[in-house]
Amino acid sequence: MVAAASVVVAVGTVTGMMSTVGDGRGADEARPGVTSSPRLAPPPVVPSLSPSPSPSPSASASATKSPSPTAGPTKKASPKASASGKKRRTAPVSTRLYRHPDSQVLDWVRTNPDDPRRAVIESRIADQPAAVWFADHSPETVTSRVRAVASRGAARGRTPVLVPYAIPDRDCGGHSEGGAPDLAAYDAWIDRFAAGLGGSEVIVILEPDAIAQSECLSAGQRADRFASLARAGRVLKDANPRARVYFDAGHSGWHGAAEQAALLRQAGAASAASSDGVFSNVSNFHATADEVAYDRAVLDALGGPPGLGAVIDTSRNGNGAPADGAWCDPAGRKLGRTPTLSTGETGIDAYLWVKLPGESDGCKGAPGTFTPSYAYDLAR
Repeated sequence: MVAAASVVVAVGTVTGMMSTVGDGRGADEARPGVTSSPRLAPPPVVPSLSPSPSPSPSASASATKSPSPTAGPTKKASPKASASGKKRRTAPVSTRLYRHPDSQVLDWVRTNPDDPRRAVIESRIADQPAAVWFADHSPETVTSRVRAVASRGAARGRTPVLVPYAIPDRDCGGHSEGGAPDLAAYDAWIDRFAAGLGGSEVIVILEPDAIAQSECLSAGQRADRFASLARAGRVLKDANPRARVYFDAGHSGWHGAAEQAALLRQAGAASAASSDGVFSNVSNFHATADEVAYDRAVLDALGGPPGLGAVIDTSRNGNGAPADGAWCDPAGRKLGRTPTLSTGETGIDAYLWVKLPGESDGCKGAPGTFTPSYAYDLAR
C-alpha cells in the first residue's frame, strides 16, 4: 500500500500518500513536486460537510474485493453487528482533531490561488484534520518530529493522529516497501518515537497492513513481528498514558472477522497494556456501515477488556468500494464522512482521515504525490 505522511516522507499502505512536516526537515526527507494545474470550468458550489445520519451498522459487508497492491485476492468478510452486549466506550474524551499546518494539499492551495479548483479542494480537503505519517527510518530525528506535531496539537487543545510506518519488510516488498532494517532497529525507533509523544491525548495508528498483510512472512517471522508490535503498543502507552493505540484490522473486504481477530490477538491487540482497539479501511474505500459491522465483529471475536474500540478511515469511502476491486485511484470515489471523535456509534471511537485525499496511489499521479485533478474529483 502506498501511504502518505503529513510529516516526513510517507510512502504508505494500500494506496499512496506522501507529504512532509515543517519541523526538523533534513536530508532524509523528499518533497514531491506538484502536478500541473490546467484551467477548468468554474467549480461547483461547495457542498455541506455535515455528515449524514449513520446507516445501520448491521448492513452486510461490501461484496467487492479490494486487495492491497501486493496482496493476493482477498476474501469477502461477512461481519455482523455486535450482539454481545459488552459496554464499550463510544469516543475519547476530546472531540476535536488536530490539522497539521504542513501537508502537500496545503502547499498546493498556497501556491495556486487562482486555480478554479482551489475553493473546493481547500474547503473540503485542506481544511480537514488528517493523520501525520512517519514512514522513514530516521532514528536521529524521529523524536523531534513527533514532538513537533504532538506539542502543536496539545497547544491548540486538539488531538493529533500519528502513523508510525517503519516495520521491516513493509508492504511485503510492494509499492511501499521499506522500513527499518530489522526488528531490533525498529524497536529502537519506536522507543524514540514514543519519547516525542508528550503527555497530552494523541491517537496512534500503529503500522497499517502490518497484521492483515503478513502472509508473506514465515511463521517465525510473523511471530517475531507480532511480538514487536505488542511491545510497540506497550512502549507507546507507557511513554504517554493518554496515547490511544490502535492495531491493524485490515478492512471488511479482506480477512474474515474471526481470522483477523486471531492475528490481532497474537500481536497484543487484546491487551489493555498495548492497545485501545483496532483500525480499519486505511487507504481503502469500503463503506462506513460495512466497516462498523466488521469492526464490531472483530472486537467481539478479539475479546479483551470491554473498553476496546475501533477507528475507521473514511477519507475516500463516500461511494464505497469499486465493484471491480480496483485499488489504484479508482474512478467514481468520493470523500467520506468528515473526521470526528464523536461518531454516535457504540464501539466506534472515531472516523479519521488517515490517508489524505488527493494523494495518488500511482495511477492518476506519481505514487504518494498530491494530484489536484484527483482531489477535485473526490471533493466535488
